[in-house]
Amino acid sequence: MKKALSLIATVALSFGAFTAQADGGAMYNSLGCVGCHGTNGAGASGPKLAGKDAAYIVKQLKDYQSGARVNATMNAMSQMAKGHEQAIADFLSKQ
Repeated sequence: MKKALSLIATVALSFGAFTAQADGGAMYNSLGCVGCHGTNGAGASGPKLAGKDAAYIVKQLKDYQSGARVNATMNAMSQMAKGHEQAIADFLSKQ
């Protein structure tokens, strides 16, 4: 848990560099999603997201953000994607 919180803090510091127009792939990698979900969403220790429907990915991110879906890591990590869910989802859906 300490390692996850440290990663979250590190990623959060770099979050200010993003804008609403940021590339979803760059955000996916920079926000640390790649650490669990693998290169281009191919799956690693977390589930495969590549090729999933963009609307599904957006809904899951928002559910983690609101607490409607509970996973300690995702509840924390999803907060950094606020406002950028669609860009990340569009990237993953095309992989």
